[in-house]
Amino acid sequence: MLEYRAEGLCRNANHLSKEELNHCITTGEILQSTALAYDTERRLRFELCGRRGYMAHNDCLDVAPGEEIKDIAVLTRVGRPTCFVITGTTVDENGEEAYLLSRAAAQRLCRRQYLDTLEAGSVIPCTVTHIENFGAFCDIGCGISALLPIDCLSVSRISSPNDRVQVGQQLLCAIKNRDVQGRIVLTLRELLGTWSENAACFAAGETVVGIVRSVEEYGVFIEIAPNLAGLAEADPSLHPGQAVSVYIKNILPDKMKIKLVVVNKNLSQPLRFEPHYFVTRGRIKKWTYSTPQSRKQIETIF
Repeated sequence: MLEYRAEGLCRNANHLSKEELNHCITTGEILQSTALAYDTERRLRFELCGRRGYMAHNDCLDVAPGEEIKDIAVLTRVGRPTCFVITGTTVDENGEEAYLLSRAAAQRLCRRQYLDTLEAGSVIPCTVTHIENFGAFCDIGCGISALLPIDCLSVSRISSPNDRVQVGQQLLCAIKNRDVQGRIVLTLRELLGTWSENAACFAAGETVVGIVRSVEEYGVFIEIAPNLAGLAEADPSLHPGQAVSVYIKNILPDKMKIKLVVVNKNLSQPLRFEPHYFVTRGRIKKWTYSTPQSRKQIETIF
């Protein structure tokens, strides 16, 4: 299966010779370069091997029939790596030969040869492009965006996607589904392991670092891995997002519970757990987080 890279990870056209660039016109290879300007002719301008490259407004984004490309979606590409195919050459207003570039054509190739072939549960690479309160938007190839909802970032509850990911971070995600417009929705939590897989990384008697996720009257939920949290005694002086060290008192698979004791709540440095993947390729059809003994069942069927 072909895999199309996110913008920023494609082959850099600035490193190619004139002969290589001309060859790419024939092959249709997807390249990238940094857009230097958005001119008065509503074109993105590039410099490739001493020549200018122009991307017309309509070539900047692949949109649905009848949908218009907003100027803001184009001018915000200035100063950023932008992917494209070279569709040919032209003579510009200065009488010099210039390359004609199309990001929309690259995105159509990405959809047809890659994204449209994927099923729910397929594991794909992506790059976080921006973050909202409800989730993170990710580039899944050639600047095509997909939403990673906040509740799909992990089993452990978080108050903001910033607690789990950051802009520019490269992730592996699974395709959760497609929305009514056919856009891909992503999920991460199914790749981060079941309760048993995560609990096996710890042992009673250990002291580890954790992140406070929820402070309740009956106790404090503290995350010790993205898909694993335990409960410590109530402590109103703690707050969500706070880094602490905890002693693991007990691990109870039948109840899917981990009993913790806060050892140090004065850790000065903020903490974010990097994803630890238990699945890195292929396709997931069914994922069960819960232990067989647990009455509470958490699972995903793709």
